[in-house]
Amino acid sequence: MPLDKLEDRIRAKAAELGFAACGIARADAAPRAGERLRQWLADGCHGDMIWMEERAHHRESPAGLWPEVRSVVALGMSYAPANDPLALEGEGGIGRISVYAQGGDYHDVVKRALKALGRWLAQEAGCDLKVFVDTAPVMEKPLAAAAGIGWQGKHTNLVSREHGSWLFLGALYTTLALDPDAGGIDRCGRCDACQRACPTDAFPAPYRLDARRCISYLTIEHRGPIPEEFRAAIGNRIYGCDDCLAVCPWNKFAVAAAANQAFHPRAELVAPELADLLALDDDGFRQVFAGSPIKRIGRDRMVRNAAIAAGNSGDPALLEPLANLLNDADPAVRDAAAWASARLSGLRRVG
Repeated sequence: MPLDKLEDRIRAKAAELGFAACGIARADAAPRAGERLRQWLADGCHGDMIWMEERAHHRESPAGLWPEVRSVVALGMSYAPANDPLALEGEGGIGRISVYAQGGDYHDVVKRALKALGRWLAQEAGCDLKVFVDTAPVMEKPLAAAAGIGWQGKHTNLVSREHGSWLFLGALYTTLALDPDAGGIDRCGRCDACQRACPTDAFPAPYRLDARRCISYLTIEHRGPIPEEFRAAIGNRIYGCDDCLAVCPWNKFAVAAAANQAFHPRAELVAPELADLLALDDDGFRQVFAGSPIKRIGRDRMVRNAAIAAGNSGDPALLEPLANLLNDADPAVRDAAAWASARLSGLRRVG
C-alpha cells in the first residue's frame, strides 16, 4: 500500500536505513528542558564538561541552535546486547567496557544513516534541514521523549517500551511543519532499580544525575586523577558503566537481533586483559581502538582507568605492569598506578 503522508514515508525510510525508532515533534515540544538544564548546570552537576556551559543557550531549545527549525525528527538505532552486560562484574584481571562501545563508533554509523535520511527528505520535500548525533548542543533525550520514542527514565536516559534502554539517538531538524506524534508516557512507576544499582550513588533524586559521581563520566569525560572516594566502586569498569541501564525491567522487551550489525561487539573489546591495557603506548592504543568510540579518550585516560581496575582486581600479577607506569609521562596515570600498587600489595598509601 502506498504511503500518502510525508510523515509515514519518513518513518518507512528511517526503518529502511536501520533506525529502530522514529518519531516527530514540534521544535518547541520540550519547553521545560532548558529550565532543567540551567538548574543542573547551576548546581555544578556537569563536572568538568565546561562545553555544556559554553553552549547552553544553543542546547536549551532547537530554535536556540537554529531559529528556522519547525519540526524535529527524533530517531533511535538499537544496540541491544545479546549477553548480560553485568556478567563480567568483579572478574579479576579483566576490564569491562560499556556495551555501546564494544562495536563500531555510533557517531559514524548513526550520522551516516541520518545524512542519508536528510538527503532523501530534502529531495522529497524541498526543505532545509540539519542532522545531529551527540556531539552537537542538542538535547536528544527530551526531544525523543516529546516525539514519542520513549520517556526519560529515573536514570535520566531514554527508555523505550520496545527497545529498553538500548537506543542510540539522533535528531533531524527541518523547516517543514510536520504533524507531530504524541509524546512518550513515563512508565517507570514505583520502580527504582536503576537508582539502587548505581555503584557510586550518582542519583541524588529520581530523574536527576550528578555526573561528578557517575562512573561513565569519571572514566570517559573526566580528565586528571579520578577522586579516590570512587576508585573502589569503579571495580573493573574501564570505559563507561551499564549498571543503571542493564537493570531496567523494560529491557526484557529488547531483542538483540534488532541491533544494528555495526554495533555487534568486537571480540577484543568484550573482555580485554588489564595487563595488555596497562602496557599500551599511543600507537598501540590507536591500533586496538581504531573504529571504536573509545579512541576519543586517548591512551592516557584508558591506561589510568585500567590501572584503577587493576588495583581492584586482587591480582598481584598486575604489580609488575603497574610498576612500569610509576614513571609514566602522564601524572594521572602515575597517580592511579601508585594507588593500585599500594592496594594490591596491601600497603597503606603514604602521602
